[in-house]
Amino acid sequence: MTSENFTPLVELNVGGVHYSASLKTLRADEDSLLAEIFTGSAGDIEKDAKGRYFLDRDGVLFRYILDYLRDGTLTLPEGFRENDRLRREAEHFRLAGLLKCLQGLAEARPAGCITVGYRGSFQFGKDGLADVKFRKLSRILVCGRVALCRDVFGDTLNESRDPDHGGPDRYTSRFFLKHCFIEQAFDMLQEQGFRLAGSCGSGTAGAATELKPGVDVEENRWNHYNEFVFIRD
Repeated sequence: MTSENFTPLVELNVGGVHYSASLKTLRADEDSLLAEIFTGSAGDIEKDAKGRYFLDRDGVLFRYILDYLRDGTLTLPEGFRENDRLRREAEHFRLAGLLKCLQGLAEARPAGCITVGYRGSFQFGKDGLADVKFRKLSRILVCGRVALCRDVFGDTLNESRDPDHGGPDRYTSRFFLKHCFIEQAFDMLQEQGFRLAGSCGSGTAGAATELKPGVDVEENRWNHYNEFVFIRD
């Protein structure tokens, strides 16, 4: 296949997602794999049943590849969490400029501190499984600078208890997460470059003198509260 075989408007199927792009855009970076493909240097290209050129890559992330090729810059949506996957796509397509943009975004992330806390217990098994304990969390709390918490936790952050007063530079201790998976919260912090700086825990509650109605006596013995402090330099 030669460069003359390509029309000015190219129809693409990237991992099942359909795109239309100009030939000029696809050739914008002369050193990229896309330029090699769409000048015919890479040989024949597979097509799908509708005649669209097929690329077996991440179809959703390819939109950012095209955005970069069109403008030479990279603008990601707020709360974007797939930087590593996008970096892998940039490496595959040999887009050195896009890799530099991603590196610049990583270096521009502000330093800060976020505290994550949770109150939990161990729920005992039933019907002959009394010795089996299951961790049960009632709520995961998030404390820190509002803009930083929103950037890290995105849509998983529940802000219903903390009305937006005072602007993004304020701090809050009233955020909590919509889920109860502490490991998911840790993963999200790690993905954003945070590291664990310290933690503390209350231990178990021991024997309670008076319980609220409906509270399981044995489960109450194992109530505990833990906090974890994460920082990003």
